[in-house]
Amino acid sequence: MSSQTTTATAAPTEHRILRRAEVEARTGFKRAHIYSLMKKGKFPKALRLGVRAVGWDSVEIEQWIADRLKERA
Repeated sequence: MSSQTTTATAAPTEHRILRRAEVEARTGFKRAHIYSLMKKGKFPKALRLGVRAVGWDSVEIEQWIADRLKERA
């Protein structure tokens, strides 16, 4: 059984594009704060999806959140 658990946790994380609303929901930050942190290099950069659309890599966002939680411990 433990090998199945290890395999499940070792599975690669799926990369998805998160839109701003989902990033706001996951981080608890609003648009202005997200862009301020990006400008300072303290938040993952947005990916240009089109002329007026951006998104973020889900793996980068999850890693950023995990890093903040480690700092707290």
